[in-house]
Amino acid sequence: MTTYSRRPGRIERLVLPGVLTAGQIDATVAGIVAGQREDGAIPWFRGHHLDPWDHVEAAMALDTAGEHGRAEAAYRWLAEHQNPDGSWYAAYADGDHREPTDRTRETNFVAYIAVGVWHHYLSTGDDAFLDRMWPTVFAAVEFVLGLQQPGGQIGWKREAPDVNGAGGAAATEALLTGSSSVHQALRCALAIAEHREEPQPDWELAAGLLAHAIRRHPERFLDKSRYSMDWYYPVLGGAITGAEAAARIDEGWDRFVVPGLGVRCVLPNPWVTGGESCELALALWAVGESDRAVEILRWIQHLRADNGMYWTGYVFEDDAVWPEEQTTWTAGSLLLAVAALGGDEATTAVFGGERLPRGLEPDCCG
Repeated sequence: MTTYSRRPGRIERLVLPGVLTAGQIDATVAGIVAGQREDGAIPWFRGHHLDPWDHVEAAMALDTAGEHGRAEAAYRWLAEHQNPDGSWYAAYADGDHREPTDRTRETNFVAYIAVGVWHHYLSTGDDAFLDRMWPTVFAAVEFVLGLQQPGGQIGWKREAPDVNGAGGAAATEALLTGSSSVHQALRCALAIAEHREEPQPDWELAAGLLAHAIRRHPERFLDKSRYSMDWYYPVLGGAITGAEAAARIDEGWDRFVVPGLGVRCVLPNPWVTGGESCELALALWAVGESDRAVEILRWIQHLRADNGMYWTGYVFEDDAVWPEEQTTWTAGSLLLAVAALGGDEATTAVFGGERLPRGLEPDCCG
């Protein structure tokens, strides 16, 4: 990969008055670039592991900054190292595909490539890229839907395969956050299929069943209500919209939001995190609450390091940064939130959902 240099005009489009200047955004993009390996892999930071979901999040952030070649390299890494069953492992040491450190295969990790690929296409208009990545996306979606349960929810993982690379028990338990992320990914996969004029009616049905479970059947998911992601992810993933989404955000606001600091990761811990705060900002933007979204992004600037990257979190009772790490995905989530607020077409499309097809929700009340 070549040395990073600013893309004229692109960084300036991400400027958010009162939050980030062009120079600050430039430093953040440079920090993500510095974390990317020559082969396109984007670990959390150099020397740490890569997981496929956060790898895609960082790649999308690169596209918002006009770093399309680097983003494409990240997707090429996924295409080249996809498992035969369509999955990826949960973690790879420093992004080295030869050294997976967690061989479970998490469904929301696997599905997220559809979001990234569609975002990259909308950022570039590159049909050849979409053609190359379609088999990878198709195989990933088929793997994920192989773990969908009769109630519509998605089993959250398949266990590690045996020494011959086969098998691995499928979890039947589902996570609301993970399934909500899968819902967004299915809609992006359907958008890709529609663009290619290759309809996937089974995917439409699966997305509808999943949305119905998220909206109407919380009992079908493991109880992780202490985690802020379970609060806002049904909105961020597009399963809950409109007045219902706004009401859900308001219901959890006082429990999870710490004014002036950001969003708690988990109750009752006195710990706010950058990634959750930026994702909440995206969810707020999606429900038309841009002013509150900007306020959240303004608050979390206390997590910004001198090099333009962001600390993962802050323990406010101890006045301590923790853990002492600056992750590419935290910086990536910030850039995506800023891009959405600034009207970036690709980012608003995948997180706003206006141009995404909806699944066929079942005509039933069960």
